[in-house]
Amino acid sequence: MARTVTGVLLLLVNAAALAQNSAAPTLKSILLEQLRTTHNVKDWFVPVDSAIDGLTAEQANWTDGKGNHSIAQLTNHLIFWDERTLVRFKGETPPKYNGVNDETFAPVDDKTWPATVRKIDEVMTAWEKAVEGADEAKLAKWYSTIAHIGTHNAYHIGQILFVRKLQGVWDPNKGVK
Repeated sequence: MARTVTGVLLLLVNAAALAQNSAAPTLKSILLEQLRTTHNVKDWFVPVDSAIDGLTAEQANWTDGKGNHSIAQLTNHLIFWDERTLVRFKGETPPKYNGVNDETFAPVDDKTWPATVRKIDEVMTAWEKAVEGADEAKLAKWYSTIAHIGTHNAYHIGQILFVRKLQGVWDPNKGVK
């Protein structure tokens, strides 16, 4: 009987130790995963860093001539909304916005495209750091907005890949075949 009780206790202790090592995901970990997989972590889909990697300004500005956005326009749109929402998340007041979403889709030139590529990385990194540093109460208030940022990013990154494929400048070995 004593052996049985000892054996059961050992099993319970081992089970408790295993449970502690495989902690359930938290709101923070889920939001960070969403942000990172649209930024620079390859997972189910191609992140933005891979989606825009190696493009020239000319390729980034290319359109199909049917009124669809270019890669540069899509990237600037993501920067605008991600940065604006981050400013609000930090408790600051964003710059005035006239409400014309079409103006967030800005083209680039040879000089501004490299800065645009750096800026999308900086803004997405800043979002990850802000979420890492936020307490659970703040994340509970902002979780829906942050989750929508990840969804919005993924949607437009898909468009970026589609535009690259239309141009014939996408390497399928980078993710989407």
